[in-house]
Amino acid sequence: MAERSGRGNPLLDRHGEALDLFTERVHAIRPDQWDEPTPCSEWTVRDLVNHLAVEQMWVPPLVREGRTIAEQGDSLEGDQLGDDPVAAWDEAATAAREAFTAPGALERTVELSFGETPAAEYCAEITIDAAVHAWDLARAIGADERIPKPLVDFSVRAVAPYAAELEKSGMFAAAVEPPSGADAQTRLLALLGREA
Repeated sequence: MAERSGRGNPLLDRHGEALDLFTERVHAIRPDQWDEPTPCSEWTVRDLVNHLAVEQMWVPPLVREGRTIAEQGDSLEGDQLGDDPVAAWDEAATAAREAFTAPGALERTVELSFGETPAAEYCAEITIDAAVHAWDLARAIGADERIPKPLVDFSVRAVAPYAAELEKSGMFAAAVEPPSGADAQTRLLALLGREA
């Protein structure tokens, strides 16, 4: 899949790279792999793709429409992938990309579960999540596990200041000690509780 630019904005460039990376992995899933386990405990491949798809589905109402989580309600709960999970992912990723690349989108404020957040910060969080979950998905389906260096470097810089708090959120496993001489990708994965 051709990489799409964020029009020279480094954050949008990384976001586009992360979506492209995850999209490549989704398109590599064989029909018999959707129920396979992933490095994310208790998540199958389908659960993981659904998690990322739902994350993208939240972007248009929050960023473009200025809705709150309460206003959105529970419409995005449960499995949103339907009978064609690849198409559902593609549609969600395209809509999220369009919402974030709209003029002025990154200057807005969005209301997340933990309060008002700059849209740029929200975009960074989603970018990191897509990049790391692309690794999870690749590991689950036996695909290329490499994350592009600019995306790794961006994610390490963004995650390092609050890595110790991530486990407390319940969304990440405890950080693990990376091996001596580990590369940047391995260090990123270790910060997020994964052993490469």
